[in-house]
Amino acid sequence: MAAFLLGAVLLIVQPQIVPSRPAINSNAETSSQSVQRELLKKTSQKNDFKENIHSNGSCQQLPQTIIIGVRKGGTRALLEMLSLHPDIAAAESEVHFFDWEDHYRNGLQWYINQMPFSYPHQITVEKTPAYFTSPKVPERVYNMNQSMRLLLILRDPSERVLSDYTQVFYNHMQKHKPYPSIEQFLVKDGELNVDYKAINRSLYYIHMQNWLEYFPLDHIHIVDGDKLIKDPFPEIEKVERFLKLSPQINASNFYFNKTKGFYCLRDSGRERCLHESKGRAHPQVDTWLLEKLQEYFHEPNKKFFELVGRTFDWH
Repeated sequence: MAAFLLGAVLLIVQPQIVPSRPAINSNAETSSQSVQRELLKKTSQKNDFKENIHSNGSCQQLPQTIIIGVRKGGTRALLEMLSLHPDIAAAESEVHFFDWEDHYRNGLQWYINQMPFSYPHQITVEKTPAYFTSPKVPERVYNMNQSMRLLLILRDPSERVLSDYTQVFYNHMQKHKPYPSIEQFLVKDGELNVDYKAINRSLYYIHMQNWLEYFPLDHIHIVDGDKLIKDPFPEIEKVERFLKLSPQINASNFYFNKTKGFYCLRDSGRERCLHESKGRAHPQVDTWLLEKLQEYFHEPNKKFFELVGRTFDWH
């Protein structure tokens, strides 16, 4: 019964997006924090609900933007780059609220407790790459906030498959556990194994259709992950415009690290790079198998391009 009531409330009440430079409004009850306060009171299972407000005026609030995916598409890089903007408050860890049942059952109060403290003028962002490929997530996000601005970062599907395997391979290596070669996953009875989960995650058009059932295309900004790696600034500029942020990030915030082989960040004189687990070399794959993989994605990619009205430089 409690779950039913929670769903009913979520369908009715949605928090509003906080602009990066909000106009002064004397009616405080129209702010996103006021909407959020009422939502949390109604969905709290206890009457002793307490707001998480800091003495400096910041508080934890529901995100107005979510990076929904894709896995191994560059979500961490995107979040770190976006965090250069002073009007962004980003959750550090992947929350998995909408796709993990044990988390979702905890309700919105638990979700908000995972968010960073932010000021009223800031946009709170969380990223969980698994959201994009989880069929139940679009409706759950919609029920929380129909006005949600979504960020989706995609790479060449074939490259994403190799990155997917590489991450799992190294995770096993760190635990001193054996792991099969990539050929054992990609090949079955002499043919491409299309049942391999990493391949399914790269069928972007299928997952995109699920999101477009709930959100219009102009609420979903697609970041070109391949271009973000090669030249990050133009892609971040587009994200700033999509989120209606004032232009604060500039080209000087990025520098190419020759040792690591990718761009790192420069923020107020501080330099920082992504974790060493990022940018790992992919396994060597036989040419015929790589061509099979690229050939398989040709039609799905074409469907995706038609779906979003945009093309990408993928094989």
